[in-house]
Amino acid sequence: MKVLQEEGVDTIFGFPGGAVLDIYDALVKTDIKHILVRHEQGAVHAADGYARASAKVGVCIVTSGPGATNTVTGLASAYMDSIPIVVLTGQVNTSLIGNDAFQEVDIVGITRPCTKHNYLVKRVEDLARIIKEAFFIARSGRPGPVLVDLPKDLIQTTTEYKSIKDVHLRSYNPTYQPSMKQLPRVVSLIKKARKPLIFAGGGVILSGASRELKQFANKIQTPVTASLMGLGCFPASDPLWLGMIGMHGTYRANMSSAECDLMIAIGVRFDDRVTGKIDTFAPNAKIVHIDIDPTSISKNVPVDTPIVGDCKITLKKLIELLAAEDWKDLKKIRKPWLDQIVEWKSTRPLAYEQKDIIKPQFVVEKIFEITKGEAIITTEVGQNQMWAAQYYHFDRPNSFITSGGLGCMGFGLPAAIGAQVACPDRTVVDIAGDGSIQMNIQEMATAVQFGLPVKIAILNNRYLGMVRQWQELFYQRCYACTDMADAPDFVKLAEAFGAVGLRATRPDEVARVIKKALSVNKPVIMDFHVEREEGVYPMVPAGAPITEMLLV
Repeated sequence: MKVLQEEGVDTIFGFPGGAVLDIYDALVKTDIKHILVRHEQGAVHAADGYARASAKVGVCIVTSGPGATNTVTGLASAYMDSIPIVVLTGQVNTSLIGNDAFQEVDIVGITRPCTKHNYLVKRVEDLARIIKEAFFIARSGRPGPVLVDLPKDLIQTTTEYKSIKDVHLRSYNPTYQPSMKQLPRVVSLIKKARKPLIFAGGGVILSGASRELKQFANKIQTPVTASLMGLGCFPASDPLWLGMIGMHGTYRANMSSAECDLMIAIGVRFDDRVTGKIDTFAPNAKIVHIDIDPTSISKNVPVDTPIVGDCKITLKKLIELLAAEDWKDLKKIRKPWLDQIVEWKSTRPLAYEQKDIIKPQFVVEKIFEITKGEAIITTEVGQNQMWAAQYYHFDRPNSFITSGGLGCMGFGLPAAIGAQVACPDRTVVDIAGDGSIQMNIQEMATAVQFGLPVKIAILNNRYLGMVRQWQELFYQRCYACTDMADAPDFVKLAEAFGAVGLRATRPDEVARVIKKALSVNKPVIMDFHVEREEGVYPMVPAGAPITEMLLV
């Protein structure tokens, strides 16, 4: 508890059990707030949402055995998205480890592939140091989840606490400062480029480099696109913004990647959902890749100028170098390129047609309009996630919270709870699908118990929508096991939990329902009955070049 307090931990998400009773006995005697979730997966996702919204390390505690194994999905999601969380798991007595004792699992072995690092504490004298190291590893370099497994007999043992001020790990030294030999080459490439493009990712947000990115892009008059994880790192209201790139990216973003002669990739990992067919991605471009993780550079896409370093530090140094250059003719040089992008935007915009049945895009646009773009948006996974990415326009970092790499259904509600705890004065909306929301619907009880006024907007099409869309396009409309017409009554379900339930079945009811939800200081489920077979477009078929988009 002392180390957690020294690390600035003010909130822990968790679920008690026999192996961690001594930790809980100590926890309630501190000023650290504990949020009792209803499922351990919810605890990890809530800690994840807390970390993303607050830019701090999220923390959760669970018991041994099934409590520990229930964290695996949340750990994998945080690992894929580089989110700093520390998960404390209970373990059986050290004398019982390996004996198939009651509620024993090798959680260190199970989670080794999906954690940045993990520990089994074997000596009480090492406990404080290991907890301190866990936080250091989670937040430093490329962030990620760290698990600490705590045998019950060890946490029942006493030792004298000695404060640890600094952590030094001989084999772990992330590179923050970029090579000063490489940066002038980037400036030279920028000066030669006629069609440059900035591709930004979640690393920009994690390093707190959003302001520097905006300054950099405007200085060199270069349009910006982003991955799903990068949404919010560059203002959507800026004229240089292209929207998201990739499988469900905008036409102008995808076409820009194909036509650019210089791509400056910052804090990205070139995920397959971004690149499409690898050998056709950015075929005409020199590629600069800035990332703190050297293993991400040239892992998926070969790059011409690799720069290992922190995004914020690197952008600051580039801006300093750019200040010494003469850019007076830059707008004239960039004009044909920017005009081409404007033409792509005007001829192939994101579009839908709202008639008698509610369109899901319309709901997201209304949420954006009524919240004035100031809400924290979490999502479940599927069509709801992509519509949120396309139609809610993010101007601020740490405002879009989604399971990007793992694509974990059930993420949005517990993540919204974590975000609401981190930011009690902000509106938090989980944009959900009727299938995904049911995976962790039990966390409504958590939101009600702790008075967390999260708003859930269910885009209810009574299908597993994204899977159904693939079946429509690639499986001759054989909707195998995706029809969810017998979904629960979400209004009654909300009321059963002690929350507020609202429903809209016509377009003219949408705005009223959203405004009503936002006016209530309680958790709210909004059930929007939307067009059942609406698709997410643009869409790039798996394995195709990202310029080969299905537009309708």
